[in-house]
Amino acid sequence: MHIVFGASSVTALSAAFELDNSLQSEILCFEDDLSVGPLFILDTRDGQQARQQWWDQVNDVTPPPVPVEHPNLSPVPAGLTPLADLPQDVLLFKELKALLKADPELQLFIWAGQNARDVSGYFWLVNQLYDFAGRVQIIYLNNLPFLNEKGNLFYPTHLSQILPKEFVKAKKLARPVSLAEFELDGDEWKRLMNENAGVRLLEGGKKLKGETVSFYDKDLVAIVGKESMKANKVVSQLISKLKYPVAEAFLVWRLKELVKQGILESKGEFKSLKDFEVQVPGAVTSAPENAEV
Repeated sequence: MHIVFGASSVTALSAAFELDNSLQSEILCFEDDLSVGPLFILDTRDGQQARQQWWDQVNDVTPPPVPVEHPNLSPVPAGLTPLADLPQDVLLFKELKALLKADPELQLFIWAGQNARDVSGYFWLVNQLYDFAGRVQIIYLNNLPFLNEKGNLFYPTHLSQILPKEFVKAKKLARPVSLAEFELDGDEWKRLMNENAGVRLLEGGKKLKGETVSFYDKDLVAIVGKESMKANKVVSQLISKLKYPVAEAFLVWRLKELVKQGILESKGEFKSLKDFEVQVPGAVTSAPENAEV
């Protein structure tokens, strides 16, 4: 079974199946971008629920109503949280663990590009898979050269940048996660949880550096400049400048937080990126096209 982080990686890896039957297997995709947001006690139900609530805040999702207890039913035990309040990745991992227990022959291949999202996801998984040592393999594209469409060498940071035929070669790089790695990388995950930074940056190898949740705020403000800009343009410009792209939803949330703090002003509704503009307070608003002078 293949493990990837993010839907774009699923699309890229699936395309390689047609070239090599030996690659064909189920792909399990974890969607949560663990390079941003709270991680504190994420190995507990309280921590998992707190992270889900944070994402709901980022995505402007209204939390589901608290269920009303029926008088004829036993009350829910104290401290027990409905599964619907937990991140989908947590529920998906529960299914994965059940599959591993049911099938002793099942092998896992974790694919990770050289970016903070994949590395964070790898640490999170390895911390929970110690009991299955010997059945977990890693394919980490750390500083590995690949061929692009023009036949030139390049160093991809994400699986989505790799051609299907290159996945066939990359599969040969798979190696078992060692017992030492299970211990060391598991300890690293615990450090990341305790640090609980707002943003995690990849410094090289598997080394992650924590920064505050406002780390990209200054870059967003700098792009806005002195005139009003559509929010989608601000976010897309910043993403294009970053070596390791950040989740769009996170940057949109930071724009809205900057508006709430009065650092930026907005026009329009927050329904989508195309529905509102942002500008520095006191800046001149751009005149619309065809406006009378």
